Amino acid sequence: MGNVVNRVFDSSGPEGKVRGTPQQIIDKYNLMARDAQLSNDRVAAENFQQHAEHYLRMLAEAQREQAERQAQQQERRGAQHQGASRAEEKGDEAAAADRGSGTAATPEIAAAAVTSDVMGVAPGDSELVETPEESVVPPRKPRPPRNPTPLDEPALAASDAAE
Repeated sequence: MGNVVNRVFDSSGPEGKVRGTPQQIIDKYNLMARDAQLSNDRVAAENFQQHAEHYLRMLAEAQREQAERQAQQQERRGAQHQGASRAEEKGDEAAAADRGSGTAATPEIAAAAVTSDVMGVAPGDSELVETPEESVVPPRKPRPPRNPTPLDEPALAASDAAE
């Protein structure tokens, strides 16, 4: 249904257009219904209440859908957090096994092993990504000077004579 909660509607009611968000329209129709009741116009009061009920149902449906989406997002976040916790536990167990076997010489190496395991990178592989700056082609070697052509010889002779 999209973002109905904050969307502005133009409602064509019995007394002309009513414009606003669903909650604002509900409030306006309820106010008109109360005024109609005070003036003893039961038909108009019922009509305004029906218009208000229509927007109330739209608003309730939109809020229900919004709550479902939020619950799904929280479930996904919880599952991701739970997966990360499990991976950390596995990494901690691996680091403890490494420390016990003496393969991890320093805490930094053990921490690197845990990080690599959590990120899905095999120990020894680089976690770095190649950037465009690194893939720049090295500058070319300068070209050797061109061999003088027969047309350039008088110019060379003149420059040699000037010396």
